[in-house]
Amino acid sequence: MKSYQWDARDYEKNSSQQQQWAQELLRKLDLRGDEILLDVGCGDGKITAEMAALLTDGSVVGVDLSEEMIALARQRFPDTAYPNLHFEHADAANLPFEAEFTVVFSNAALHWIRDHRPVLTGIARSLKTGGRILLQMGGKGNAAEIIAVLESMSRSDDWSEYFKYFDFPYGFYSPAEYTPWLIAAGFNPLRVELIPKDMVHAGRAGLQGWLRTAWLPYTQRVPEIHRQRFLDELVERYLVDHPLDKQGRAHVQMSRLEVEAIKREG
Repeated sequence: MKSYQWDARDYEKNSSQQQQWAQELLRKLDLRGDEILLDVGCGDGKITAEMAALLTDGSVVGVDLSEEMIALARQRFPDTAYPNLHFEHADAANLPFEAEFTVVFSNAALHWIRDHRPVLTGIARSLKTGGRILLQMGGKGNAAEIIAVLESMSRSDDWSEYFKYFDFPYGFYSPAEYTPWLIAAGFNPLRVELIPKDMVHAGRAGLQGWLRTAWLPYTQRVPEIHRQRFLDELVERYLVDHPLDKQGRAHVQMSRLEVEAIKREG
């Protein structure tokens, strides 16, 4: 998995929608309080810390490929205040754990990886037998209208020189594609489904903040001196066909792949 240069503090300020969806997903975990949990792609650690507070007799480890995110998470949620919470720098495609966890959770992270087979193998290896997973990520058709604008811009005279040999960076999959990978990795799938979501941003500034902090495979292809102009054009082009609503909010139609499964015996 490629590591991008994240601005962890900027992401923290522009990720309220991801946090809201993570809290919705967290409620589906229905934690007892004694679980040993792994949060894959923990980002700035806000949701990981919420899980730690619920695990009064358990513990949670948050991992992320971004060293900037892990540094911010450790600063925000130190061991002294959260003794059952730990953050580690790790690649989701090469997890370093062996039968340590009873639950693996991931929100808005795994679509950053194209090949999910080593991810699922590593998650299965990290779990005790009978352990469960609850994952949500971008799924097939996710942010299709944003991507259409980005693809058009990447072919334009102004921007094409920065997108030579550019490969689509995300793994947005359907249940039909994902279910066989789960089975091959040693899971019994319980639920694999696409869930439509309306992502709402506070006007142009909110939309641009999300694009700036969450679409790094595109924005970081553009030299920093031109990046603001690229973002301005992206927002303008998108809003032509998807104008702000009467409350001045921007909407992006998202598609999330949600996965529940249990690790099989043997």
